[in-house]
Amino acid sequence: MPRDPVLVVDPKGLACPAGGFHVDPSGKVALAVVTHAHADHARPGAGAYLATPGTAVMLRQRLGRVTVQELPFGQRLRVAGAEVSFHPSGHLPGAAQVRIEVGGEIWVVSGDYKTEEDGLAEPFEPVACHGFVTECTFGLPVFRWSPQALVADQIRGWWQSAAAAGQGAAIAAYSLGKAQRLLHLLAGTGPGPVLLHPAAAAATTALASVGYSLPAASVWDGAALPSGALLIAAPQAGLPARTRSAMASGWMALRGTRRGAGQGFVLSDHADWPGLNAAIRATGASRVLVTHGYEDAFARWLCEQGLDAAPLTSAAGRA
Repeated sequence: MPRDPVLVVDPKGLACPAGGFHVDPSGKVALAVVTHAHADHARPGAGAYLATPGTAVMLRQRLGRVTVQELPFGQRLRVAGAEVSFHPSGHLPGAAQVRIEVGGEIWVVSGDYKTEEDGLAEPFEPVACHGFVTECTFGLPVFRWSPQALVADQIRGWWQSAAAAGQGAAIAAYSLGKAQRLLHLLAGTGPGPVLLHPAAAAATTALASVGYSLPAASVWDGAALPSGALLIAAPQAGLPARTRSAMASGWMALRGTRRGAGQGFVLSDHADWPGLNAAIRATGASRVLVTHGYEDAFARWLCEQGLDAAPLTSAAGRA
């Protein structure tokens, strides 16, 4: 007799019927198991949330008065008929992959992940499993990242150049994750102070409150930047005149996306093409479901490598 699937896709997202929960659901559910606190993964409306401490603190900040059970990395929790544990994804501080075991069958839901260690987020941990649900935001061969140290040197050179011209500099980055990574990389290494946009400052304070070691930085008050200062700004932030601007993103690898961004630095919190392939191989999974990106192309590639792979949305609702 065929066994019931560990995971199914329903109108609210990816569900584990045996456990009675959803992973990063898109609608109102009884229990949301959350990989990380970015808005496309952590949404309001769940009756309760399960998350790592680093994600839980951001859920409370972003979603308000919510019920959150914290589960540290590596600890296993019985949730109805499933066993659940979190394992680092490397995407940002507190971000997790979700290991789900039902009747001896193990699936891992990656959430977003990167395989390069950045010195701040818990490093990506391969988890052995039968099935792997992987993101593929940058799942094309064109996406290949330079080492973080090299990109940091490029940013410092641009920052020094702005200071030499008597300008302040502002680099656009997501307020949660990328902003703290840049702060950790750059504070105390350039020609002047690092300032944080208020949204980035709030996330930094929240992460520091649960033990992440982050440099102190002043909160930007909207005033003109002094020469030599570096502002880590939200992407949508309006900048004062005479500010040299840049953006840090994996999408800066595409020439068309750099237009209007000022200087573009290729720094991503997602795995690149080699990282995705290495991570999938490391799990030992024979079945792979692909989501969040170039699903069709990446799934075809994985099939050519001998894996049973398909886009998550076309996997007949079963995993």
